Amino acid sequence: MSLTRNAGATAAQAANSRWLELLTRAGFIGYGIVHLLFAWLAVQIAFGKSGEEGNQNGALRTLGAQPLGKFLLVAIAIGLFAMAIWQAFEAVIGHRFLRGREKLFERIASVVRVIVFVWLGWTAIKVFQDASSNAADQQQQFTEKLMASEGGRWLVGLAGLVLAAVGIGMVIYGLKKEFERNLKTGEMSPRTRTLTRRLGMAGYAARGAVFAIAGLLIVTAAVKYDPEKARGLDAALRTLRDQSYGPVLLALMALGIAAFGVYCFFQSRYRRV
Repeated sequence: MSLTRNAGATAAQAANSRWLELLTRAGFIGYGIVHLLFAWLAVQIAFGKSGEEGNQNGALRTLGAQPLGKFLLVAIAIGLFAMAIWQAFEAVIGHRFLRGREKLFERIASVVRVIVFVWLGWTAIKVFQDASSNAADQQQQFTEKLMASEGGRWLVGLAGLVLAAVGIGMVIYGLKKEFERNLKTGEMSPRTRTLTRRLGMAGYAARGAVFAIAGLLIVTAAVKYDPEKARGLDAALRTLRDQSYGPVLLALMALGIAAFGVYCFFQSRYRRV
């Protein structure tokens, strides 16, 4: 029992590290920059002017091509890995200010965030090394191989349903303003709190919609045995563009993604870390 308590105390001490907090807050700034670039790519796709893939991988490659881009990629990668470590601690010992189902939900969400932050950090490193291939192509190729195996189409379909559910959950999370429970709202002025709330609602709703569309496309790929539809967020953006009023809808969604990018800057200051 004492060993367990000692391990918990050590984990709590590591989680409360000042350096980890500073790196995590810096990571939110990098995360915001990635989403602003993602939004810009979405606008380019909306009006048929982008050959870059419309996802975070494309955003990082766009950043890497700019002056000081390599330096920024390394800085963003460090911040993202710090965020992953922080969320790992949150999944195990965090969210102490919550109770019941809310606490369970946030811990599960923390596990998902760990995966996302590690993947993005690793992608940033690969882009820095000029070793990042097209992520949408990779996903399509992996899906094609998986569907060729026994039971593979069921696994692809299940993955699509999970992604769609995550997207829908993200939309609900944003519209119900549940993200505010993770913010130090008491330290905000009324104007800042209102702005942060609006940015969070628009940002989570837009991101959730893109994820939900991507998930449904993956399900469609499994049902119709069409791996070309399983290209993740890039396919979701391009499919939306090709619909009636698609460019306008995609431009509005890009504004929502940009709103999330700006919301990340506020998280850097006000997020409970």
